[in-house]
Amino acid sequence: MLDGTWQANGEFVAFFALAVCAVTGAVMALSFVKVVHATLSMAFAFVSLAGLFILLGAEFVAFVQVLLYVGAVTILMIFGIMMTNHREEGAGRGRPLRETLAAVACLCLFGILFYAIRGSGFPAPEAALPEDNTLEIGLLLFTRYAVPFELVSVLLTVAFIGAVALAKREADSA
Repeated sequence: MLDGTWQANGEFVAFFALAVCAVTGAVMALSFVKVVHATLSMAFAFVSLAGLFILLGAEFVAFVQVLLYVGAVTILMIFGIMMTNHREEGAGRGRPLRETLAAVACLCLFGILFYAIRGSGFPAPEAALPEDNTLEIGLLLFTRYAVPFELVSVLLTVAFIGAVALAKREADSA
């Protein structure tokens, strides 16, 4: 596959099926009106992405994807929906022109990305991957990327506190 030739083997079929599932889950997450359905669609997309990580040989990242995104983020969103006294709103009037233009733009973007990816030559990795990639990820997180890692932790904590504050304010006003 690196030299631009296509080989229809099991790995390619699994990659294609998981990619279609991930895109379908993402599109469904954006298009569903009910927030719970959108959240479940997003979880479906996250699981599909974890499968793609496994195909890429990044089992640890797949495990973290399932643990954090599918488990924690999706459950946190469902709890947030339940805590905020979310009222289901009916679907607004359809905007056929806007939706048609969006679909055409998405197809054009897909075509451009497909053409660009198909035409590009992926370079072979310069060095072999480490045997224990979990150890390497841990070493990089706590040495080279320690500050960005801590900043992401602070950002997630602030987002969680903000979500709780919003939920508390809506509960008080109701």
